[in-house]
Amino acid sequence: MHPCAHTLNKCTRPPTFLPFAVAITRRLLVQPRWSTLLRRYASVSAVELRFGQPLHETHPHLLKAGELTPGITALEYAQRRSKLAANLPKNAIAILAASEIKYRSGAVFHEFHQDSNFFYLTGFNEPEAVAVIGKSIDGDDHTFHLFVREKDAKAEQWDGVRSGTRAALDVFNADETGDINQISSLLAPIVQEASKIYTDLISEPKNKSFFTRFLFDQSPKAEGLAKVLKSKSSNTLPLKDVLNGFRNLKSDAEIANMRKAGQASGRAYTDAMRRAWEKEKGLAAYLDYQFRRRGCDCSAYIPVVAGGQNASIIHYTQNDHLLKDGQMVLVDAGGECGGYITDITRTWPVSGTFTPAQKDLYNVVLTTQRHCISLCRANAKVSLDELHNIAGTALTDQLKQLGFDTSGNALDALFPHHLGHYIGLDVHDTPGQSRKTKLQSRQCVTIEPGLYIPNTEAYPAPFRGMGIRIEDSVCVQEEHPLVLTTEAVKEVVDIEALRN
Repeated sequence: MHPCAHTLNKCTRPPTFLPFAVAITRRLLVQPRWSTLLRRYASVSAVELRFGQPLHETHPHLLKAGELTPGITALEYAQRRSKLAANLPKNAIAILAASEIKYRSGAVFHEFHQDSNFFYLTGFNEPEAVAVIGKSIDGDDHTFHLFVREKDAKAEQWDGVRSGTRAALDVFNADETGDINQISSLLAPIVQEASKIYTDLISEPKNKSFFTRFLFDQSPKAEGLAKVLKSKSSNTLPLKDVLNGFRNLKSDAEIANMRKAGQASGRAYTDAMRRAWEKEKGLAAYLDYQFRRRGCDCSAYIPVVAGGQNASIIHYTQNDHLLKDGQMVLVDAGGECGGYITDITRTWPVSGTFTPAQKDLYNVVLTTQRHCISLCRANAKVSLDELHNIAGTALTDQLKQLGFDTSGNALDALFPHHLGHYIGLDVHDTPGQSRKTKLQSRQCVTIEPGLYIPNTEAYPAPFRGMGIRIEDSVCVQEEHPLVLTTEAVKEVVDIEALRN
């Protein structure tokens, strides 16, 4: 029996057992099945249907025809699932859970952000859901299960529209679905018959997802499934080790989303540099507004807007000091489009004009960044760790010329973070992906050298208390880098020209 061919309390299509190449073709042709959906909803028109996230039929100003999420088609999501299944052993399953709503206090919730691996494979952007991708015993096909919250008019009046199980089949192209509240009876037989289980949920209980809490609570309904999983613990492997390799190499559509986010965010930066700012908070609010106005969905992360010595705090997010002439302001912020982020840092003088010392130290960082970006190409055959060492050498050589004592490990105090990290659906994308491997075409990374000079007598007086970081998002290509954030100006002459 196919490990995913159970019909316990769930909606399902008949399982198919096509040759793998044919099965892939079948899945590559998928689009949201609107004709079927409309028949099921009788006389309701597409524009009157409501779902738990934007779709082209309900939000044509946000999604093009065929897209399941902004910029990414239903076809691409199907390709991703097929690729994962092709890399699983026969009769194995992968289990993923959606993120949970996180609460600030009481009933006050934070903006929902979907688990990245779950989103990457499903495009489903609601909480309390579980996806299972199971490969058949003969290895020629796979089944996509999507267990979600069922439609509930009373709950939806309070908490927002749900897509429901019918949409799981007809919009999100699941082969089988079911009510998440019945997850024990739905999932236990699938887990029991699987040869291998790939998941990160059990090994990372800090995830605190609905599924994880379900597994670890003490309710009677959880005991049976927990027992099954425990019996399968020797056959349970981490899923992220498989997925990281796929997610780390971006598709054309993913790169386009990141370029859109980078372009909008870069232009917002340049507009901000044209203006005089008195408060960190005002600058932070302006950038968030501009990101959204220019087409981003939201800010990708809490921004750093750090005036003066605050710039020496790498993750400074208070953003509540005054900005003073004679100081510089370091801004680390970026927008998000269709779930894909951009990561930019710029440092510029509050007055609009660099002092001679500011310009000298700034050019040390800028020259280093330019050189490292030029090596973000596959044929350079360098890793992020090797680029970090190249940056360290370049910074050290230039600091010596400015009178710094760079003996021993002096640079570690001035440049305490890594040169870069992978980016994509997450700011620090594909956690666990090694920075020791050579950069490959279609990887997207940040390049962000920085210098943070303590205000002590150990350092040359003109530079004390300065913090400078310059960061761009870059897509690695075979022969040359693609800078995704080029609209954010960074040359000294260009920054000064904006206010003069």
